[in-house]
Amino acid sequence: MSNDPSVPPTSPDSEWKISTRAVSHGRPAPDPGAPVNESITLSSTFHAGGPLDYGRVGTPTWTALESTLADLESTQSALCFPSGVAAISAVLDLVPVGGVVVAPAHPYSGTRGLLNERQSAGRFTVREYQPSPTADISAELQGADLLWIETPSNPLLEISDIAGLSQQAHAAGALVAIDATFITPYIAQPINFGVDLVVHSVTKFLAGHSDVIMGSVATNSDELATRLHTIRTLGGAIVGPFEAFLALRGIRTLGVRMDRSIANAQTIAERLLTLPVVEKVRYPGLSSHPGHDLAMATTGAGAVVCFEVHSADQAEAIAESTRLWTHATSLGGVESLIERRARWPFEHPDVPSNLIRLSVGIEDVDDLWNDLYQAISAHS
Repeated sequence: MSNDPSVPPTSPDSEWKISTRAVSHGRPAPDPGAPVNESITLSSTFHAGGPLDYGRVGTPTWTALESTLADLESTQSALCFPSGVAAISAVLDLVPVGGVVVAPAHPYSGTRGLLNERQSAGRFTVREYQPSPTADISAELQGADLLWIETPSNPLLEISDIAGLSQQAHAAGALVAIDATFITPYIAQPINFGVDLVVHSVTKFLAGHSDVIMGSVATNSDELATRLHTIRTLGGAIVGPFEAFLALRGIRTLGVRMDRSIANAQTIAERLLTLPVVEKVRYPGLSSHPGHDLAMATTGAGAVVCFEVHSADQAEAIAESTRLWTHATSLGGVESLIERRARWPFEHPDVPSNLIRLSVGIEDVDDLWNDLYQAISAHS
């Protein structure tokens, strides 16, 4: 079995479905007596004369994970970083000094923090746009270097037309990056809509078990991949072999987890609509959502549901009163999470103070609903 990080593990049949490829890719060659799983390689250095030299540049455990991510995203390469924010930061480092980044008005709070910090430091200028299925941002893109897309947005679940925005950006000479954490490659591959860089918080749905902090960037551009690899190597923003092993193990069940979580989310969203105390339900799977048709045709509804009640105090009390739902931040794990997003001072001021975000897991949907219903009823 080769330990050359430039040689991907056994490639699956390209006609296999994503759920099958998630299980089959990134495995050692099927030699007699060989292990089924890629081993955790715990070495910082390697004997001279071979394809590996130092662990900050590459390891066999990384290769198995990164080649799997690249295959699932239909890209030539993928690179892992020690967090989703580190992956976002690496992509922003591609923007030239004095450049322009066009970003949605309400992105993930970590993205917003990085954009604000670098704009304040004079690194680049940020222009905001309002996401919508029919957004025309050609004016904002004039002279821009990078367009950032997030769909569905976190936590307002706004839907953007990935293909349409990518066309507008490329016409203006800008690169396109998307935070596809909510989508996952099981649902869609943004590269097929014209995106140049696909970013994930691997921490969330990809790893799926709330035990890994990791990010990734996938691309079809050899030039961008080389630049990102240099940024990672010189900056030392690398992942550990244990984390890489856990993330790859989590990816094996991506299909079954997403199927269950999305089905549960749809049911929860529909039932929330029936409660008088619920003022608004935000979920792309509902026909009432303004981005419903586009989402169903492209990226799917996802497994995150947001809803609003009468007040912030009521929302906080509900989140604190569940027994099965875990009151915690983050999302994408097998367990269902609940929180009032505006409890965080760094959240965007446009996020309603009474908004509750649900990350819907894989538990029995009736158990989830009964627990949520009792918490809502107790504070109605």
